[in-house]
Amino acid sequence: MDLVEQFVASLRNVLDSDQGPYGLHEPVFRGREWGYVKDCLDRRWVSSVGGYVDQFEDRLAALAKTPGAVATVNGTAALHTSLLLAGVSPGDEILLPALTFVGTANAVVYCGAVPHFVDSEEVSLGVDVDKLSEYLCNITEWENKKLINRLTGRRIRALIVVHVFGHPVAMQEIHALCQEYGIKLIEDAAQALGSYYKGHHAGTLSDVAVLSFNGNKILTTGGGGAILSQDTLLLERARKLTTTARTIIDGEFCHEEVGYNYRMPNINAALGCAQLEQLNEYLSVKRRLAEAYADAFRPVDGVRFLLEPDYAKSNYWLNAVIVATSHRAMRSVLVQEAESAGFQCRPAWRLLHRLPMYADCPRMDLSCAEELQPRIINIPSSATLLK
Repeated sequence: MDLVEQFVASLRNVLDSDQGPYGLHEPVFRGREWGYVKDCLDRRWVSSVGGYVDQFEDRLAALAKTPGAVATVNGTAALHTSLLLAGVSPGDEILLPALTFVGTANAVVYCGAVPHFVDSEEVSLGVDVDKLSEYLCNITEWENKKLINRLTGRRIRALIVVHVFGHPVAMQEIHALCQEYGIKLIEDAAQALGSYYKGHHAGTLSDVAVLSFNGNKILTTGGGGAILSQDTLLLERARKLTTTARTIIDGEFCHEEVGYNYRMPNINAALGCAQLEQLNEYLSVKRRLAEAYADAFRPVDGVRFLLEPDYAKSNYWLNAVIVATSHRAMRSVLVQEAESAGFQCRPAWRLLHRLPMYADCPRMDLSCAEELQPRIINIPSSATLLK
C-alpha cells in the first residue's frame, strides 16, 4: 500500500468505518446535562448569577488544586482578562508562539499590546525554551528595570505559553526563563483541561492561566472559559474585572473603572457541572483512543503519531499525526482522502505571522514552526470513538 492507503487503513483499524462519518471532535452529553439545564430554566436563574456558576468554579478549582477559579464567557475573554491582570499595557510586546489559535494573539491586541512571535519545538509543539533564551539574550536590554527589545524600543512584558492539543510544555524551564528576565508567565491552557505537567495540572505553574470550554473542547459549556491562579488577590481582581468592575454601595451599582461583561451565564455553568462529572471517563476513553492510534500508525512509514512528552500526562484533546518531511507535499492529499472515507481531519492552524493583520509583528526565527505546520494533521478525537 502507498502512504495514502496506509493512512486511511490506520484510521479504519481504530474506528469502525461503518459507523461514520466521524467528526474531528464532537461533544458528549450522556450525564445530567438535561436535568441541570432544566433546573436553571425552572428557577429562572439563567444569566451570570446563579448557583451553578459557583459550583462550576469550585469544582474547577478542586480539580486544578488552585484557591479558586473565575468562569468567563469564553477562553479568549479569559485570556484578555489575564493579560490585564499581568499588567499588560498598550505598546507592550507579548511573546507567544506562532503555532497557536488566532485567539491567543487577538487577546494581546485587545490590550493595545503587540504580539511578538516565538518558535516551537517538536516534542510538545509548544515554545522552544532554549531557542527563546538565546534569542532574548541577543535582543534585550534592561532600562529603568524594564526588559526592552532593542530592535523596537518596546517593553517585553509577558510570555504566553500554549499547551498545544493538550500536550503540556516544559513549564519548569519556561518558568525559570521568565524569572531570569522578569517577565510575566501566562498559560494558555485552553486545550489542556485534565493534562498534567509532572503531577501539576496545566495552568497552575504560572502567574495566571486560562481554560476553554468551547463546543469542541474535552469538556464543553457551549461557550465558556475560566481563569486560574494561585494568587487569591489576583482571582478577586479577575472576578471584579469580568463583572463590569461592579461594586455595590448602599444598594447602588457603582463602577470605578472600565470592566468587562465577561462572566459565564448560569445556564452554561449548569452544562459544565454535568460535564465535569464525566471528565474522568472522557479522559480514560481519549487515552485509550490515543494508544490505539499510536499502535495503528506505528508501522506506517512516513507518518508518526504525536505522543505526550515524557514529563507530562496529556488529555489528548486533539490527536495529531506528523507527516515526515520527505512526504510533506502529501498532507493535503491525506486529509482529502481521509475525508472522502468518512474521517474528518484538519491541518494545523495557519501560522500567526502569516495572517495579514499580524504580518508585520516582531518575530524570532520560526524555522521549526514553519517546518512543522505544513506536516500536522489532526484526526478524529471525540470521546465517543473506538470500535
